[in-house]
Amino acid sequence: MANYAERVLADLKARYAHEPEFLQAATEILTTLKPVIDKNEEKFEAAGLLERFVEPDRIITFRVPWIDDQGKVRVNRGYRVQFNSAIGPYKGGLRLHPSVNQSILKFLGFEQILKNSLTGLPIGGGKGGSDFDPKGKSDNEVQRFCQSFMTELYRHIGADVDVPAGDIGVGAREIGFLYGQYKRITGLYEGVLTGKGLTWGGSLARKEATGYGLCYLTQAMLEANGKAVAGKTVVVSGSGNVAIYATQKITEMGGKVVALSDSNGYIYDPDGVKLDVVKQLKEVERKRIKEYVKAVPTATYTEGCSGIWSIPCQIALPCATQNEIDEASAKLLVKGGVEAVGEGANMPSTLEATAVFQQAGVLFAPAKAANAGGVAVSALEMSQNSMRLSWSFDEVDAKLKDIMVGIFNKIDEAAKEYATPGDYVAGANIAGFLKVADAMMAQGAV
Repeated sequence: MANYAERVLADLKARYAHEPEFLQAATEILTTLKPVIDKNEEKFEAAGLLERFVEPDRIITFRVPWIDDQGKVRVNRGYRVQFNSAIGPYKGGLRLHPSVNQSILKFLGFEQILKNSLTGLPIGGGKGGSDFDPKGKSDNEVQRFCQSFMTELYRHIGADVDVPAGDIGVGAREIGFLYGQYKRITGLYEGVLTGKGLTWGGSLARKEATGYGLCYLTQAMLEANGKAVAGKTVVVSGSGNVAIYATQKITEMGGKVVALSDSNGYIYDPDGVKLDVVKQLKEVERKRIKEYVKAVPTATYTEGCSGIWSIPCQIALPCATQNEIDEASAKLLVKGGVEAVGEGANMPSTLEATAVFQQAGVLFAPAKAANAGGVAVSALEMSQNSMRLSWSFDEVDAKLKDIMVGIFNKIDEAAKEYATPGDYVAGANIAGFLKVADAMMAQGAV
């Protein structure tokens, strides 16, 4: 007879067959939670714990009408998935991208529960966004969209209720437009959004947080296994905030980043990527990564993204998007001598790819642990807003490093106690789940 976790997963697969991303996340999480569930099966099942854990508290879906620069009315879909608030207000980013749908937001929100739990900070899990694409839109079009989006969303969020942040397609510009509309409608100046500008409630080190945090945890993982970052060749996918600041920090640690990518292709610079060139292209000029080779003629550019994983390296930091490393790419990385993989994006490795890494003995830090730096500093921004204080960059960075090293220690200990030493996927899921489960049990079933 199937155990409790297996029965809940089977029910999810039957009910949500049309939501592959959510089922992928649920399969990984529920499968690795088996040792904990087996130990507490009767108690958890009597409380319907897993059934409540895998279903969002609510999903808000709404239309977002806006007017483009030609005066035509456009309509997009908006979402907010408020997944679990057992340990604090819902917390998770807003994503603006044509691929956004309910399945993707549920997977992101589900992962966010455990990620936020691992930080040790009092924040629950949520996610939201729209299938609106800000690329190619004017500032005025983005502003009109954001104002329309917030005109509906504002009634569902608040500093002690649900605190969205940025994600793909939502940077400082979009957060500014969203916050301005929230303040205009409610008359409240509160920490309801994170990733705000430094002059109006934002936190220093927020932009760098996910990339820096990824490197702090990857370094802790390597050191715990008798290895080091210094002297290693590193491949980083993506060229947004996470990739840029992971490149910066891993370079400071002594690694050499030789590749970056965007959705069109990747660059390879055997001498080490020149970060000043990348920042000028991506943060100032907003150009594609292929322009890098014009400034650095010794580098090469290749169309298509998957080939980046054929470049030999000891450390791989996937920072682009979900499922960018499939089984074939994982095998290429193993063949190329990879020793450690730290996930900077959300779920960038398929289940099959993760299995390849684990079977090959590659140190593997899953996203819910490795990329928790962004939400950690978002929560620190919330604290600063509540206290009407601003901490220095060094203060925030020090807190971030402590949090990320603490996360590694938690997942390492959980893996040793409940699963296999070094299985940081199971360790992350178990360590994050135990805290949330305890709170859910304490607060009652209804």
